[in-house]
Amino acid sequence: MATFLYKLGRLAFRRRHFVALLWVALLTLAGVGAASAPTAGSSSFSIPGTEAQKAFDLLDQRFPGTSADGATARVVFKAPDGEKISAAANKDTVEKAVADLSDGSEVASVADPFKAGAVSKDGTIGYASVRYDVSGMELADSSRDALETAAQDARDAGLTVEVGGDALQTTPETGATEVIGIAIAAVVLVITFGSLIAAGLPLLTAIVGVGIGVATITALASALDLGSTTSTLATMIGLAVGIDYALFIVSRYRAELAEGRGREEAAGRAVGTAGSAVVFAGLTVVIALVGLSVVNIPMLTKMGVAAAGTVAIAVLIALTMIPALLGYAGRRIGPTGQRSKLFGGGRVRSAERSAKPNMGTRWAAFVVRRPVAVLLLGVLGLGAAAVPAASLELGLPDDGSQPTSTTQRRAYDLLSEGFGAGFNGPLVVVVDAKGSDSPQAAFTRVGDDIKGLKDVVTVTPAAANKAGDTATITVVPDSKPSSASTEQLVHAIRDQGADITSATGAKVLVTGSTAMNIDVSQKLNDALIPYLILVVGLAFLLLIVVFRSILVPLKAALGFLLSVTAALGAVVAVFQWGWLSGLMGVEETGPVMSMMPIFMVGVVFGLAMDYEVFLVTRMREAYVHGEKPRQAVVTGFRHGARVVTAAAVIMMAVFAGFIGSSESMIKMIGFGLAIAVFFDAFVVRMAIVPAVLALLGRRAWWLPGWLDRLLPNVDVEGEGLRGLGDGGTDADEERALARA
Repeated sequence: MATFLYKLGRLAFRRRHFVALLWVALLTLAGVGAASAPTAGSSSFSIPGTEAQKAFDLLDQRFPGTSADGATARVVFKAPDGEKISAAANKDTVEKAVADLSDGSEVASVADPFKAGAVSKDGTIGYASVRYDVSGMELADSSRDALETAAQDARDAGLTVEVGGDALQTTPETGATEVIGIAIAAVVLVITFGSLIAAGLPLLTAIVGVGIGVATITALASALDLGSTTSTLATMIGLAVGIDYALFIVSRYRAELAEGRGREEAAGRAVGTAGSAVVFAGLTVVIALVGLSVVNIPMLTKMGVAAAGTVAIAVLIALTMIPALLGYAGRRIGPTGQRSKLFGGGRVRSAERSAKPNMGTRWAAFVVRRPVAVLLLGVLGLGAAAVPAASLELGLPDDGSQPTSTTQRRAYDLLSEGFGAGFNGPLVVVVDAKGSDSPQAAFTRVGDDIKGLKDVVTVTPAAANKAGDTATITVVPDSKPSSASTEQLVHAIRDQGADITSATGAKVLVTGSTAMNIDVSQKLNDALIPYLILVVGLAFLLLIVVFRSILVPLKAALGFLLSVTAALGAVVAVFQWGWLSGLMGVEETGPVMSMMPIFMVGVVFGLAMDYEVFLVTRMREAYVHGEKPRQAVVTGFRHGARVVTAAAVIMMAVFAGFIGSSESMIKMIGFGLAIAVFFDAFVVRMAIVPAVLALLGRRAWWLPGWLDRLLPNVDVEGEGLRGLGDGGTDADEERALARA
């Protein structure tokens, strides 16, 4: 592989006009496709295999035209102090709002609070239920605007009006901190390279890669039912890996220049060596993202595949566009140790300074001298950070987890005040009596049995369809939707359903947004172990091929599990316990998003392997070329520590930029990924990895002979490049550049 990539790098360097034109053409084509594609709403949301989804599907069949999974909104009205909502003026205002809401093209029905009995016992609060024909993720902006306009008109008339429900779902805003994250990445690159041009290349190529990826997602959004949230993950991951991969290759290019090689030769060797690491690091990220399909949640699968496609683009850009741009840069990018005029007059460091060990060398030398102490300190530190993970509570966000500044949260609180906490998460019990001899008796029994359960406040009479073989019963719990008591009630109703089926032949299904959230959480929990086995297992096999070792991939996998558990502990401490919540902008603590563990495992594993591959391949390269194991560790750090440190800081900055999002889910993902990268890069890869390799010595690179013969030789360390192109000098290639 190293030889092939070496030739590819030299070809891209020589044919830089063609390569640059090709990528510009791809960006333009993707942009035109995105601009001309039909506008797509957010992706439809379905969870195959769950009871809640089966109930939704059954309702669509037996209650045609009711849009069982359509968006809903509750417009909550509160009378001024000392007044009743039923007072003449207040009633007229509410009825006018109901009439305005009924005019929308996507509106299926609007329930007048006075006709539907949706007024609190004290007469101060009422709500109008609005049901739409499409899901909240597919709802047009005009429908949301009409909802907000009707609410504002009622406010202007003197009522307190708030709106809740999934009809207000919108694309989350990330805020200015995302731009700050990119700015921090730029500063780190400038400090790392000491050159504005060298620092600009990774940023430019990452933006081009993300631009192509996101534009392609936008162009295909309508055809493939890709939601607006699909591009968020692609942007987050694409920026991070795009900058990192380019950083790896530009750094190796400058190191090759420092060895006295010509520019084309240096570009070829940079792509042949660092590029090999980029390919395998990218493969681990792609495996982790595509592996999200194991969960069998279509929206999550699409997000993972789209992000994986953006990563693949980042790898291709690093292997081709970077060497092409290095050809354009010419002498403006110098060897390692040379600074631009802005950072030191273009002078190369003196021999005395060049011979002085850098910080990476000094740190690695310290670790290999005291490996046991460093290993224990690293493991204990991450273990302490992981302690809060033992208290992990999972759930999906609802309006109760929104900041108090939002209308959704205020509507949630008003409904709790007027009707009880459980009113915000009613359960819909679907009774399929098609196989029952007496459907009406089955409906009655289900209602009576549910009334006898704990934590039930209200059970509405069964509402049957025209055929009389299916009915819905609404159950209002006593506890809030995200509570453990409500979850227990859902399971209790389902448990009783088995007895009802055996006695009457009728099937009982529980659905609604609350039940759907519970089912999604369970589905994600059940998929975590199979996903771990698949992703870690495939990556383990891939790393065996890369490192030709059993213990090094094993150590990489165990180190990752330690860092991701510590990161989950940090997420629990901030978002569930409330530690540093003010600093992170967390207005409301609560259960950790159910998607978070499996999402962190997927994304962080792929990114963690980036550092593992880049850092340890430098060590293996030194070992293969004759250095002793401990010296190879130090050599790997001398060449790779600065780059990996810069890459980790950049990735943390990009992820941390999403902490400023208005959406709690994006905020949690940004924090979780940023802290996971910190733990993995600076504790696991920078401390635990060299300590373990120092303790293992030659055993770290042991591979059974039979397996060694079976494995393909991918030559990541560039052994096949020895003797290739060594005759080229910088002067020779300057003449070639002049001719080009």
